[in-house]
Amino acid sequence: MTSRDLIVEQINHRDTDPIPVTISLESALAARIDEYYGSPEWRHRICNDIVVVWPLDASKYEQVDDKHHKDAFGNLWRTDLLPRHLEEPALSSPTLEGYDWPASETFFDQDRYAHAEHVCATHRDKFIAANIGWGLFERTWTLRGFTNVLMDAIAEPDFYEELLDRIVDMQLDFIAKSATLDIDGIMFSDDWGDQRGVILGPERWRRLIKPRIARLYDAVHERGLYTLSHCCGNVADIIPDLIEVGLDVLESVQPEAMDPYEVKRRFGKHITFWGGLGSQSTLAFGKPAAIRAEIKRLSVEMSRGGGYILAPAKALMNGMPLENAIAAIDAFYEVRIGKAESTC
Repeated sequence: MTSRDLIVEQINHRDTDPIPVTISLESALAARIDEYYGSPEWRHRICNDIVVVWPLDASKYEQVDDKHHKDAFGNLWRTDLLPRHLEEPALSSPTLEGYDWPASETFFDQDRYAHAEHVCATHRDKFIAANIGWGLFERTWTLRGFTNVLMDAIAEPDFYEELLDRIVDMQLDFIAKSATLDIDGIMFSDDWGDQRGVILGPERWRRLIKPRIARLYDAVHERGLYTLSHCCGNVADIIPDLIEVGLDVLESVQPEAMDPYEVKRRFGKHITFWGGLGSQSTLAFGKPAAIRAEIKRLSVEMSRGGGYILAPAKALMNGMPLENAIAAIDAFYEVRIGKAESTC
């Protein structure tokens, strides 16, 4: 089976051997491992059955000074420290009156699209997803500021829904343009949860977000493509809703926020989970033996009956112990090569 075959089989809830995996590293960590081994030869052990392309730039940052960038929406960001920080949202009050909404075409450029085309053409054995950037909830808070947008959702519902609808229209354009590539799916990204639960609350999320992502997912499925979405935090309460509106793959499955084995037991027949290895816990603070054991458990229990893609909840981060990173890479490789001793 090709990588694409493995992913499609898992999405359709059929067992595969091996199971598909993805793993990524922050560049500084990869450089540390190069130094440890004395060469980059170890990188052939990095297995990724999903390749994500970025045919658009969903922010279009332009440098203002040595500490700040402004995006195409007019938001001012502090960028000299990580993570970047929103300093001044474009909408200072809950109204779109007088605001010059950027055209969808602003976020596409020929070079970026041509690179995505090249990746698609040269990786046809992989499952390829096109990422369309910031999601509905995330884009609203970048335009209004996080505190403001939480108040808007309660105190200014008409404005908030108008704002969401403008973003939906733009994302429908993003989907249409991205779908002209030779891809298998559209990758969404929207952090609806923190580690306590759904930030807007499940009922408000159902009223404001759910019908709008249903439109987006329908647009993807109408083109014969799969829907994938990154989401951090505890979103167990709304997984049935995500299944209802047609999400095929939920990515991150952050174990510090929700138990991957529990959500697999409850919902695993109806949705594919991608992730589940703790970046804040197991990878950061576990011992190599514990990391290998958890990867083995995930690969066995989460993949039972299909519907699973093995991955860390986040990229392997530079601050983690080097021995932990090496243990994770080796264990992922051992899972992926499977009985057939295939390459990845």
